[in-house]
Amino acid sequence: MRKKGKIVVGVVVAIVIVLLLVGPLSIWRWVPMLRKPAVAYKVGAIFAVTGPAAWLGTPERNTAKMIEQEVNKAGGINGHPLEIIIEDTVGDATRTVTAAKKLITKDEVLAIVGPSRSGTTMAVIPIVEEAKVPLVSCAAAESIVVPVKPWVFKTPQKDSDAAVKIYETMRERGISKTAIITATSGFGDQGRKQLKKLAPELEIEIVADETYGPDDTDMTAQLTKIKASEAQAVVNWSIVPGQVIVAKNMRQLGMKIPLFQSHGFGNIKYAQTAGEAGEGIIFPCGRLLAVDTLSDDHPQKEVLAKYKKEYEAKYEEDVSTFGGHAWDGLQLVIAALREVGPDREKIRDYLENTKNFVGTGGIFNFSPEDHSGLTKDAFEMLTVKNGKFVVLE
Repeated sequence: MRKKGKIVVGVVVAIVIVLLLVGPLSIWRWVPMLRKPAVAYKVGAIFAVTGPAAWLGTPERNTAKMIEQEVNKAGGINGHPLEIIIEDTVGDATRTVTAAKKLITKDEVLAIVGPSRSGTTMAVIPIVEEAKVPLVSCAAAESIVVPVKPWVFKTPQKDSDAAVKIYETMRERGISKTAIITATSGFGDQGRKQLKKLAPELEIEIVADETYGPDDTDMTAQLTKIKASEAQAVVNWSIVPGQVIVAKNMRQLGMKIPLFQSHGFGNIKYAQTAGEAGEGIIFPCGRLLAVDTLSDDHPQKEVLAKYKKEYEAKYEEDVSTFGGHAWDGLQLVIAALREVGPDREKIRDYLENTKNFVGTGGIFNFSPEDHSGLTKDAFEMLTVKNGKFVVLE
């Protein structure tokens, strides 16, 4: 027994000597049970990863995963791992509401980024407002943040500013009469309201006003009426599938007047799917899709080029403005977490007072009166040329 005791003591002494020799940092590496693991910072993400709006939600999901990996590889947020819990809404309001409730009550997230669509965002606003959880939407409708809701923000540019840019471009090209065709979705309905509201003050006459269901697959009847009108241009306001169908139907009808799309056209897949019918489409968009045309001293150039390069290298597909909306939302939340920690109310306050945040959608300046943070200067007018997006000349 005495011999065994000496052996045990000798082993213990040897271990102590080895640990002293390798240093305290190695001790922590080799004895992980002595460390208390840092609590993860949980952030919810609600995206339409599948379904008709997947061209919005898939790049948003991809961006969220990429950011999570990058943040954790760099040591997390103040030493805390970032855990982004992603829920697929399929673009459906009921599923979005269920996802939001799960993230808030079960997962106890500190903030939520998304949803992808305007209608589904409007559906969850009462929930996050009641629960007092910050929401940074990736949808564009101005009604999401006007009037201001204390706990709700958004990263896409305002649809009123998109309408202004479209009408200003028309005036520059001598167009004074236009037709509008819009989807009866949350995004389409809000866009229609802005187009009708702003037309008189920008000296544009709407000579035809048509709508279609978000799942409709043929707009020939509506476009035939537009063709018979005095319209010098058409404005379509929707997301998939309408953006492509309207372009193809116009070509089939031999319509030669310009087609303007909303800022919801910011994914090159739309132009690629439209094919020849997509050539010449004009739309307002953030500078992400035209980053190569920016001067090196442009304040957004570094951020845009870095995100584009990293996303396209990782996923082997073209970057889109929709992924950019998720990038902006998540980076805003991460910046808040770094500054104020895991406190929902403090995160909300930080977001509301964020100034000069350089994102993919523009340079954000939030305030208690403005939870969008962008002006019309965040837009460039782009067009489709040879299947690519280029700045409109």
